[in-house]
Amino acid sequence: MLVLLLQIVDMLLGVFTWIVIIQGIMSWLVAFNVINTYNDFVRQVLFALQKITEPVYRPVQRIMPDFGQIDLSPLVVLLLIYIARMVIGYGIVQAAAAGV
Repeated sequence: MLVLLLQIVDMLLGVFTWIVIIQGIMSWLVAFNVINTYNDFVRQVLFALQKITEPVYRPVQRIMPDFGQIDLSPLVVLLLIYIARMVIGYGIVQAAAAGV
């Protein structure tokens, strides 16, 4: 049961990793005027991604120093997700070895 729960959390963290990556790429594309925010679909996708990621970015942005226009909070969030997935992977191995 514990292994299943840890695998679900790991999968959700993997999905959130892709959401952060997609949001970062789309924000770069908007910044360099590659995609147009006047398109309703693009605007809705950006809005949805921002609503999903902003609650996670906000605490990180409060802790990090201000770098002006550069926002490094997605990189910090990706690093924290990577560390969490490593810990969860270790927990899965330990729980499977213990037969839980």
